[in-house]
Amino acid sequence: MADRSGDAVGEQLALLGVSFRTYPVQRNGLNPIKDMHTFFALSKALGELKPDVVLAYTIKPVIWGGIALKRMPNPRFYALITGLGFSFQGNRSVLRRTLTSLVTWLYRVSLFRASRVIFQNSDNRDFFIARNIIGKDKCSLVNGSGVDLDRFSITPLPRENDRIVFLTIGRMLGEKGFREYAEAARLVKERYPETIFRMVGPEDPSPDGIVLAEIKDWEAKGWVEYLGETKDVRPFISDSHIFVLPSYHEGMPRTVLEAMAMGRPILTTDVPGCRETVVPGKNGYLIPKGNAVALAERMQWFIEHQQAWVKMGAHSRKIAERRFDVHNVNRDLLKVMGLLQQSHSNTA
Repeated sequence: MADRSGDAVGEQLALLGVSFRTYPVQRNGLNPIKDMHTFFALSKALGELKPDVVLAYTIKPVIWGGIALKRMPNPRFYALITGLGFSFQGNRSVLRRTLTSLVTWLYRVSLFRASRVIFQNSDNRDFFIARNIIGKDKCSLVNGSGVDLDRFSITPLPRENDRIVFLTIGRMLGEKGFREYAEAARLVKERYPETIFRMVGPEDPSPDGIVLAEIKDWEAKGWVEYLGETKDVRPFISDSHIFVLPSYHEGMPRTVLEAMAMGRPILTTDVPGCRETVVPGKNGYLIPKGNAVALAERMQWFIEHQQAWVKMGAHSRKIAERRFDVHNVNRDLLKVMGLLQQSHSNTA
């Protein structure tokens, strides 16, 4: 089950013998009426499907799916926490504190009967334990959602005599650090005006979304190139030299893993999720979140040390192979869910 399905996705699943069912969910919205629609739709679907095992991931499917399953004693419920999200970040306004308290309570209710709660980094796990959302005995760790190392194969860097290209990919959110990315681009261009700063990703309707008019203003000022949304990030990574993600928080950033698999040096923030992808000085660098000056200074370092790129990119690929191979991650997930032996017997 998922919130949407294109024809191509449905066809691919059908070839695997997998049925697909949609349900309504406003992924980032704060509308309680729409959330109730999600809850009742999940309750109805789960009651009809009568599953033996349920794996839910991202905040709303975990919360509303977990609560819906409370009426069903038989299914084993596994929750995959892919990041802390908007509710646990940002300023400490009354609205944000209220939202944090509400989401904390909803997590406690939804995860009470979970067989295991699976995290993509230890910081998020420790956060949940410290706030008594879940006990340590129910927690497991996996290395993100992994990356397909065959599909995201290593590619050579663009020729060094071409203009240097920095790239960032993600939903257009403030807490992805894209405002800092634009400001850092402005600062770097004062000294290296030919440098290119590209952004790829869709607009996002959430409260933290960056409106297209603001992004177009950055473009008009010559700071960034906004290339819109894409279903295949590989050509954009292949045409870049350095991959950047100045995010405030992540579970495990898929775009960084994909760039690593393709052999790109990484510049990201020293925050949960992101810090797991970088060995500083080996395959990239970490900078403080929300700090455009520090981001610009490290960008300038990359510009002035082009001889380090190939070695760093190769190290990124090695880390991806060692830790983030999707086959290994999927195996670990199946093991946590007690399905590994069953999976092996089905393919024997």
